[in-house]
Amino acid sequence: MKTEIAIVGGGLSGLALAARLQDADVDFHLFEARSRLGGRIAVLNTPTGSVDLGPSWFWPGQPRIASLVNDLGVRAFPQYATGDVCFEDDRGTVHRGMGFASMEGSFRLEGGMESLITGVAARLADDRVHVASRVTDIAQGGRLLTDRGQWCEAKTVVLALPPRVAAKLRFHPALDKDVVRELQHVPTWMAGHAKFVAVYDTPFWRTAGLSGDATSRRGPLAEIHDASGAEGAPAALFGFLGVPAARRRGRDDEIRAAALQQLARIFGPEAAAPVTTSFMDWACEPETATELDADPPIGHPAYGPLPPTRGLWKGRLHFASTETAPDMGGLMEGALASAERIFNLVSPRRQKEFPAS
Repeated sequence: MKTEIAIVGGGLSGLALAARLQDADVDFHLFEARSRLGGRIAVLNTPTGSVDLGPSWFWPGQPRIASLVNDLGVRAFPQYATGDVCFEDDRGTVHRGMGFASMEGSFRLEGGMESLITGVAARLADDRVHVASRVTDIAQGGRLLTDRGQWCEAKTVVLALPPRVAAKLRFHPALDKDVVRELQHVPTWMAGHAKFVAVYDTPFWRTAGLSGDATSRRGPLAEIHDASGAEGAPAALFGFLGVPAARRRGRDDEIRAAALQQLARIFGPEAAAPVTTSFMDWACEPETATELDADPPIGHPAYGPLPPTRGLWKGRLHFASTETAPDMGGLMEGALASAERIFNLVSPRRQKEFPAS
């Protein structure tokens, strides 16, 4: 197949770029390694609704995601923050009324953040989106090869992948070592994290006067939040694992049992008997994380466009993940900002006004 622009990666940034190109009547093909779209946006589907396994929140002051939510007609609702916050010390003693609801003021989406993905994907031409199509090789002339033996020739290639994941692709000729080193130096946001979700019949902690927010020095969950739907259904709690990625590997059942014991200590015995649970370890997802992401960065990295990649392959190769966004890198707003930036670079009108040097 031949196309103007080949997009590698079907997360929010890749899909948002594809939507912009389609609206501008620019031919494209998008390739996603996973059997689903969304990248780091994923949900646990339950009979009463969906619970986020990846990013869960957006905030006021993020105009791109607010615009997309409005455009798609998705319902946003505030993060539940009423009631006491709990703190569990290293001995397992639980203290109520400690601190504040850290995500108060943020917003979540009915149906989970996956509603953004399904909404955008539904607008794209089916024959331009290829899932379960892992790109393995990229040649400077714009020729891509997938693990299914599929070839695509494109005038421009956009890698909507975390820089470290992009660096593991086979480039022909090989990228300059300084460029590879720069890509590997960029931490992938959320790649070293894991989330445990427990779903219940009702949000019983709310009637007990608890917000669902908790922090712990004992673990295994270090930070816990109410993950319920807008009206409390599905009723759910989730927590970020405080256990390093290397120590989590192969211990899923042990972690699930320990997490439920912890939730029962903090929220009461009802928490030990969920309807269902899910454990999502992003460090085990090769489409998201590499071995360099095993230890998450402390604090939020100073993300931004990568100077060494400007003009790469005479302006025919670009990087478009949230980690390369001009602002709010690492967040979903950053993914949309990155798609916007790349569209302005690769759109035919822009190329005519500013030809690549």
